[in-house]
Amino acid sequence: MYYLQFRRAAMFLATAVLLLAPAASYAQSAAGENALISYNSKFHPVIGENGAVAAQEEIAARVGRDILKRGGNAVDAAVATGFALAVTHPQAGNLGGGGFMVIKLAGRDDAIAIDYREMAPSGADRDMFLDANGNVDIERVRFSHLSAGVPGSVMGMTVALEKYGTMSLRQVMAPAISLAHKGFPMPRALSQSLARRKARFERDPSTIGYLYKADGSAYGVGENFRQRDLAKTLKQISKKGAAGFYEGPVAALIVEEMEANGGLITLEDLKNYHVVERAAVKGSYRGYEIVSMPPPSSGGIHVIQMLNILEGYDLAAMGHNSADYIGVLVEAMRRAYADRSEYLGDPDYFDVPVDALIDKNYAAELRAQIDLRKATRSSDVRPGLEGPKESPQTTHFSIVDKMGNAVAVTTTLNFTFGSGYSVDGAGFLLNNEMDDFSAKPGSPNGFGLIGGVANAIEPGKRPLSSMTPTIVLKDGNPWLITGSPGGSTIITVVLQVILNAVDFDMNVLQAVASPRIHHQWLPDMVFMEPGISPDTLAILDARGFQVNKDGGGNFNYRVMGSANSLMIEKGAVFGAADPRRPGASAEAY
Repeated sequence: MYYLQFRRAAMFLATAVLLLAPAASYAQSAAGENALISYNSKFHPVIGENGAVAAQEEIAARVGRDILKRGGNAVDAAVATGFALAVTHPQAGNLGGGGFMVIKLAGRDDAIAIDYREMAPSGADRDMFLDANGNVDIERVRFSHLSAGVPGSVMGMTVALEKYGTMSLRQVMAPAISLAHKGFPMPRALSQSLARRKARFERDPSTIGYLYKADGSAYGVGENFRQRDLAKTLKQISKKGAAGFYEGPVAALIVEEMEANGGLITLEDLKNYHVVERAAVKGSYRGYEIVSMPPPSSGGIHVIQMLNILEGYDLAAMGHNSADYIGVLVEAMRRAYADRSEYLGDPDYFDVPVDALIDKNYAAELRAQIDLRKATRSSDVRPGLEGPKESPQTTHFSIVDKMGNAVAVTTTLNFTFGSGYSVDGAGFLLNNEMDDFSAKPGSPNGFGLIGGVANAIEPGKRPLSSMTPTIVLKDGNPWLITGSPGGSTIITVVLQVILNAVDFDMNVLQAVASPRIHHQWLPDMVFMEPGISPDTLAILDARGFQVNKDGGGNFNYRVMGSANSLMIEKGAVFGAADPRRPGASAEAY
């Protein structure tokens, strides 16, 4: 797969050198060039003149690209890609989950943020996941029908298409329906993922029936994988729009699944689900404008908050991934995640102090607390204002069209394959997003994130999320489109992609591929990827940073995120499929 990606990237690169000679000449000759088409770089993005899609699964990325080639805009392509991912990438692509979409349309000054996060059912209550001793019942909150929130993905995608697309729902859904009905060659990444997780699914015969062969064995790479019940559900949506999912036969199947297994979602809950279009959260960093998702996402606020803190340092002079650089990143992350634990929740239920958190004066106060010579202890850091979790298998895709419209989408079931339970007869998996609420204030969720009263369970409420679909504007126009899966690491992954591009002048693939670090306040631990120098980590260790180590005292590395991203420069679109996960693809034309 990596070899094929390299060949495809090389072909696009060769074509672009011929077609984009002025851009190539500029990139190779300009002082401080960012290696757009430079042979001095070891990272070469996919290049297109008209548009591109970067997504976690190759077939779905091609679906989106083909919609662009047929004249659709970025929103048309986003909806087509989203429905295709529900078929080809069931680890996180979904009908039964939710997500966020950030749209920047050419010719419009404002940015659009569409919130289709799941909602707590009407029968939910604050203590529903506590056992007799008042402790969180982990099995119930993560792997039961009770863990499912009311899905938002179908409503979100159909609303986005109706308001901002140019093609019909039938047109953009046709590829997904065909893939489900006729099947597609089983990708290696999905085959391996299913082989690893079969034991988890054996509690639900429907999931085994949908994702494995009739004899219960896993599909081999390249074998045709059909999902006929999913195709039927997709056809209902194609014909009737969101009503084909939230009402009628599909809704009845969802409720039947809930009633048979102790779940809470009712027909009334489905009928009452609604999308919220919110004002995007905006900030600035070294002359660039940052446009991202507002609450109930915590990502946009805290990316901007951390950028505000870091703007006071000459990061380029420190050197990329030096001890000084990583140290100041950790301190900014530490303070942002402390604030996340206290101030972030569903803004329809809790007054989130957005303006205060992203205020540059507040960032200056936090910056003044930082000593570059030694680490702060997280135990000494508290949410700083006066007064008043999600899965590594979330998925993100980025899209740009020839008109200059840009879309960033992050969607999820929470854990990989959600709760592992499917809706019998409807062919799709249920989310376990109720774990993203604070089941008990002060207790960590599945990804170690601490939450408080602001994110407590309430009927109709949307759980706090780290998903951070983001568009960076240069001179008012989309320049970098990014986002990532990764649970609690999403926010810091997006932060570092932006810093790599802005402060270190990296092209989009280098910005995406470079090693990352993560800190989230609690636990007080610096996590890092392979490629961070052991010498650097030793310096951080000596300065008092709690660097992640194994039982033998060796530095313990882990891989974080999958930031499939695009960059627009010099009349071309540059696509980066994050190399961290198999199957990702950037498709351009």
